[in-house]
Amino acid sequence: MKFNKLSQLFLVSFLGLFLATLLTACDIVTVDFVYVASSAGSGTASNGVIDIYAVDSGSGAMRTDVASVSTGGVAPVSLAVTSDYANLYVANAGSKTIVHFTIGLDGGLTQKDSVTLSATPVAIAVNTADTYLYVVSGTSSATLTEYSLSSGTIGTAATASAPLNVGSDTIIPTGVTVLANNAAVYVTAYDQSAYNPGGSTTSTANPGWVFGYAVGSGGALTAATNSPYQAGVKPSALVADPTNRFVYVTDYASSQMIGYSILDGSTLSFLTNGPFKTGNEPSAIVIDPRGKFLYLSNELDNTVGAYSIDLPTGTPTTTVNVTGSPLDSTDTQPVAIVVDPALGRFVYTVNHLGNSVSGFVLDPTSGALKATQASPYPITGTMPTAIVAIPHGNHAIQAVD
Repeated sequence: MKFNKLSQLFLVSFLGLFLATLLTACDIVTVDFVYVASSAGSGTASNGVIDIYAVDSGSGAMRTDVASVSTGGVAPVSLAVTSDYANLYVANAGSKTIVHFTIGLDGGLTQKDSVTLSATPVAIAVNTADTYLYVVSGTSSATLTEYSLSSGTIGTAATASAPLNVGSDTIIPTGVTVLANNAAVYVTAYDQSAYNPGGSTTSTANPGWVFGYAVGSGGALTAATNSPYQAGVKPSALVADPTNRFVYVTDYASSQMIGYSILDGSTLSFLTNGPFKTGNEPSAIVIDPRGKFLYLSNELDNTVGAYSIDLPTGTPTTTVNVTGSPLDSTDTQPVAIVVDPALGRFVYTVNHLGNSVSGFVLDPTSGALKATQASPYPITGTMPTAIVAIPHGNHAIQAVD
């Protein structure tokens, strides 16, 4: 069969349009940048490293387009970003420093100022007004310290601090979170005098606690009514929902999640139908930007657990994933977790012993997860500990109504 010139021209045009469409569909569009902190891997005195990943908007696959940077200190343990996504902070436990970086349009980091602490930092958080940085520190006595922020720069002196005490017991802090309305801050900690596997105990106090503080004028910290609140045996992490109504805590020792309602702006009250079963040794917890789904990492299982949140009551219900199980496999020992803020469609875990990041696609209707392309993704350093993400470009940031 022969084609006339008009038919040939039509065919060439059609093929060109088809190929152009195909190439456009295959273009990689970066929807988020993800930051992962880990040790440098070349000696205990070496600075840590922050790997920078770009997230593909279609698949959630991660790639490294920007060079890694030093954390500016030793043994990073926690990351936090401002709500305008212009500043990143890293807590370095080995050097007892908090280092501030500005974030470029390409996701690159530029080191700015830093503060040196008197005690080892454990976890950090920034309020959504971008006015205060909260640091919990201590390995034998615990303290919540508040630093003012000015265009991202950390104030050289603390604006407020609060010791975390249960009698004279040894309190070990594990996590910190701030309400989205900036009205309160919460810290998880456990009582080593009452819970000390392999060692002796000297106290009969409850082993796990959540300390709550209302944030007043000028950043004043006032203990919430009835604070601290019992929190199982060894609380490992916590998160507040974006509507400022609920707080959820992972209990590492009991393999469960504890839920609280927030009353009068800062007071916590147990959800009456909890606690809720998790995988073994839950280590980190996050809520998606819409406030509909909750995800937590389980260290011993090497899994992620997915839950749907009943918005009127705050009750989390296990979500069955595409595998037919409420748990999805990660690489070895997931210790931190994040949901992408741009689309609210991807979940990532940092795997401490796997030296990697595992990625998942989030079903926005059911909350179920499935692995992203080429997951898990390798890191530059070793034994990663922390992860945060920021949206890129003009993508709409998801939020709960």
